[in-house]
Amino acid sequence: MKTALGLVTAAGAGLLGHSLSRKPGSAEFVGSTAAVAGVWAAGSLLDRTPAGRIGAGPVAAGVGAFVLFRAGAEVARRIPVLRRALQGVLRYATAGNGGAVLLTTLANGAAEELFFRGPVYNALGATGSTAVYVLTTTATRNPALVVASAVMGTVFAWQRRAGGGVLAPVVTHVVWSALMVWRLPALVPEKAGP
Repeated sequence: MKTALGLVTAAGAGLLGHSLSRKPGSAEFVGSTAAVAGVWAAGSLLDRTPAGRIGAGPVAAGVGAFVLFRAGAEVARRIPVLRRALQGVLRYATAGNGGAVLLTTLANGAAEELFFRGPVYNALGATGSTAVYVLTTTATRNPALVVASAVMGTVFAWQRRAGGGVLAPVVTHVVWSALMVWRLPALVPEKAGP
């Protein structure tokens, strides 16, 4: 099982790095991000994971996480190196077909949770699955995404343990991602002032 998980993780990380080296908004970017979601979704089939319990908490957690990340972006946009890291990833949210970008973002968020909080969590537990999630995100070569993966990976692992399944992390990830794509680019525009 761990060998198969390692192969899926390596394939997903490779595609993830490839996708974020493509031109923002291009068909190649959209296609490669869709492929990443497909890898994570296929990998989730390696082990059965229950859906778990869910209430309004995961939606509130997604909104709360967005509020915290928005506050962090408010500070980061004033620090040139951090502003560049944010702009580097947010240009993918604003270029090309907005509907396609949102769809692939949400598909990736859901598929990541099905894989990393499914079979990877089952094999490695909360700390191990979060560590693999963060290491996988380093393939993006974007420090903003790596930091986000550490923070949110910890939240998602906690939700997995508390809720007994993958549904709570999936809902939180989708809500958080939708808000990030919809609202964060305006806060850190490509041509930022001093």
